[in-house]
Amino acid sequence: MALNLRQKQTECIIRMLNLNQAVSSAAGTANEDVYKILIYDRFCQDILSPLIHVKDLRKHGVTLYFLLDKDRNPVHDVPAVYFLQPTPPNVHRVISDASRALYDSFHLNFSSSIPRPLLEDLATGTITSDSIQRISKVHDQYLEFVTLEDNLFSLANKNCYVQLNDPSAGDKEIEEIIEKIVGGLFCVLATLAVVPIIRCPRGGPAEMVASLLDQRLRDHLLAKNNLFTEGGNFTSSFQRPILCIFDRNFELSVAIQHDFRYKPLVHDVLGLRLNRLNVKGEKGGMKSYELDRSDPFWTANGSLEFPEVAVEIETQLNKYKKDVEEVNRRTGGDEAEFDGTDLIGNTKHLMNAVNSLPELTERKQVIDKHTNIATALLGEIKERSLDSYAKKESDMMVRGGIDRNELLGVLKGKGTKMDKLRFAIMYLISTESIPSSEIEVVEAALRESEVDTSAFQYVKKIKALNLSLASANSASRSNIVDWAEKLYGQSISAVTAGVKNLLSNDHQLALTRMVDALMEGKPNPEIDSYLIFDPRAPKSTSGSSGSHLKGPFKEAIVFMVGGGNYVEYGSLQELVHRQQPAKHVIYGTTEILTGGEFVEQLGLLGQKMGLGSSHNPGSSR
Repeated sequence: MALNLRQKQTECIIRMLNLNQAVSSAAGTANEDVYKILIYDRFCQDILSPLIHVKDLRKHGVTLYFLLDKDRNPVHDVPAVYFLQPTPPNVHRVISDASRALYDSFHLNFSSSIPRPLLEDLATGTITSDSIQRISKVHDQYLEFVTLEDNLFSLANKNCYVQLNDPSAGDKEIEEIIEKIVGGLFCVLATLAVVPIIRCPRGGPAEMVASLLDQRLRDHLLAKNNLFTEGGNFTSSFQRPILCIFDRNFELSVAIQHDFRYKPLVHDVLGLRLNRLNVKGEKGGMKSYELDRSDPFWTANGSLEFPEVAVEIETQLNKYKKDVEEVNRRTGGDEAEFDGTDLIGNTKHLMNAVNSLPELTERKQVIDKHTNIATALLGEIKERSLDSYAKKESDMMVRGGIDRNELLGVLKGKGTKMDKLRFAIMYLISTESIPSSEIEVVEAALRESEVDTSAFQYVKKIKALNLSLASANSASRSNIVDWAEKLYGQSISAVTAGVKNLLSNDHQLALTRMVDALMEGKPNPEIDSYLIFDPRAPKSTSGSSGSHLKGPFKEAIVFMVGGGNYVEYGSLQELVHRQQPAKHVIYGTTEILTGGEFVEQLGLLGQKMGLGSSHNPGSSR
C-alpha cells in the first residue's frame, strides 16, 4: 500500500483517544465504555479538525471537548485526554488543572517531543501541588502537522517566508525557524515510519532544512528502539521514498498567479481553510461547507477548469433528475421531486425505491453545495474579471511579456487592488528585461489605483540583484553576494533565472519537472548539482552522490519551504496520474497560502527594506 499520511495520522489520533491502547480493527475502538474528556490547544484543534468529526469523538468515548485556555469546571471520575504543543504556558496550565483536581486522571499527549526542561517543570509542579498521582501517562505523539488530504500536509508555520527572508533577521532567528521546520518534517516521517533519501538544490533554506533533518534522523537512528524500527523501514515496494526539499524562491510565480482550476480558485477566492468554507446562501445567510475526501464531486473535479466544473454540475443535476423520474415511474409516483409520500406499486419496487432514497438525497446535497459554491465563484469572477487575469498571466509566462496597452488595460480595469498588484508582479517576473520607463508606467498605474507597491518594489529589487549577479564576473560577484547577504538576509537565492524556472512549453511547473527528474533518477543537467543526504549511510558519504541513491523512486515527499498552494499540489498529482507504472507523491509546505496572502508577505519584506507606499492592497476594491 502506498504511503497514506491522512490514514496514518488518523490512526495515531484514534489510538490517542483510546488512552494510547491498541485499537481493534473490528470494533474500531479499544474500550468504548470508558467515557473521556478531550482537552486541546488551538494548534492541536487545527490538527484534529480535518481528520476527526464530532461523531467520531463520540464513537471513541469522548463526551466533552474543550480548549485548554477556557475556564472549565471539575468533572470527577473521568479521565482526561490532553493533546497539546509542548510549550511552557501549556505545561503550566496542565499543572494548574491537576492541582485543582479537575479530572480523575490525566493522559498527556504532546504534538511533538517535549523538551527535558519542560518535563522537569511538569514533574516539579505536580509534586509541589501534590497532584502527580493524577498524571497517568505522558506521550510524545509526533503529530505536529496538519493533514488536509491523503497526499497534502502543512506545518502551519505562519509567515515563514518573511522570517526566512527578513533582512534584519539574525542567525539565531533563522536557526530557530529552520529547527521548527525540521521538527515538523521529522513528525511527518515518524508518522509514516520511513527514512527517505533527501535531495535539494544547493544553498538557501532548502539546504539548511535538508542538512539539519539529515542530522536529526541520524541522531535518532542511533537509538535501538527508535520510531522507525516499528512499521517498517520499507514501504510496500521495499524501496525508500525520496524527500525533495525546495525553497519558495525557486519558483515564485506559482505562489502569486491567478489560477482558473476549481480547487485553487475556491482556495484563492473563497478562502478555503482546513477543508472548510463559508459561502453566502441563496437566502442571504452564510452556509458552511466541508470539502474533503467524503465529497465525491470535489475529489473528482477539483483539478478541472471552472467552466468544465459548471458543465459537470449541470450533468450531475440532469442525471439526478433522471434517476428520480425513474424511481417515480417504477413506483407510480409522478412528482417532479421524489419525496417518498406517493409510494404505490409492488413491494419489490417499493423496497428498491426506499433503498435508493438515502443515496439520492446525498447526491442532491452534494449538487446543491457545489451549485452554491460555483454561483459564489461566478459572482467574483465576473466582478473581478478573474478569467482574464488567469489567461493573460499564463500567456505572459509563455511569451515572456505582454503588450503595453494590454498591460495598462488590466491595471486600470476590473479587479481588486490585490489582483492588480499580483498581475504587475507576474509581469515583472515573466519579462526578462524591462526598460525602467516601462516599470515607471506600471508603478504609476498602480499608484493611480491606490495600490501599495511595497511587494512590487521588493521583487523588482531582488530581480535587479539577480541580474547583476548573473552578469558579474566571479571576483566582483563575490563582492555583490557579500553586500547582498548583508542587505537581504536569505533572499539571495535566484527569484528569476530568466524564464527557464517559470513555465516550460507544456505549462508544466518547474517544481513538477524537477520532481519528475529526481524520481526518474537518470542523469539530468537540471538536477545533477542537487545535494543528496542519506541518513542511514555513513556520515562521510552525505551530501555527495551515490548510484544507489539516484532512483528510480516510486514514492516521493515534496516539501516547499516558505509557503505552498493548491496549484503546485494539483500539478504534482497530475504528474502522478500521467505516469505508468503509477507513482505516488505527497506534497507538504510550511503553510498553504493564497496568492494574496503570499503577496502580503512580499509587501512586508518590502516595507522592512523601506520600499513602496503606505496604501493597503487588500483593503478595498
